[in-house]
Amino acid sequence: MDTDEADDIRRAFGEAVNMTPKALEDWLGTDESQAVGQKSDGGGESTGHASGRRIVELLRTKKADLSDDDLAHMKKATGYVHRHLAQRPDGDVTDTHWRWSLMNWGHDPLQD
Repeated sequence: MDTDEADDIRRAFGEAVNMTPKALEDWLGTDESQAVGQKSDGGGESTGHASGRRIVELLRTKKADLSDDDLAHMKKATGYVHRHLAQRPDGDVTDTHWRWSLMNWGHDPLQD
């Protein structure tokens, strides 16, 4: 991957993910976090929850140490956040599955 593309991915990820590693880690430990998202085997951990754990690691990784696989996940997370934001429901979203799903991917829409 060329440097310009990697820079674009890191920039977009930095804009999409607005939670700190600590805030995201704390969130992932809540019942609400674990209550939302698609689970591939009908049980266990949801895709978004697993992604959130990876995002915590990515946020703590130095720019120079990011692999192409890391950048691909950053791009995936950014895409998810943008798609999900476009589906914002009407009204107060504070205690909604919509917000909780976004938070699993590192974006709290109430911080916008």
